[in-house]
Amino acid sequence: MDPQGVITLAQQALYTAVLLSAPMLLASLVVGLIVSILQAATQINEMTLTFIPKLLAMIATMVIAGPWMITFFVDFLRRLYQSIPSTIG
Repeated sequence: MDPQGVITLAQQALYTAVLLSAPMLLASLVVGLIVSILQAATQINEMTLTFIPKLLAMIATMVIAGPWMITFFVDFLRRLYQSIPSTIG
């Protein structure tokens, strides 16, 4: 396997990782921002207050985006396994 092939494979793996983590991170970011605005408005400075809403948002995101995430990851793995013979020989 040549260095260009390794770089391409690493780029595809990083792209896949970013796309798979983006929905969960964005949901956590949005919920954290909303909760922090509410905490600033009500002056309730409890650090554990953000944990449960973020957890619920991430679970909801997994339920909604989970099938897409699994399909995307399986497609990546299928392409990776199918490219093994061409990379070896």
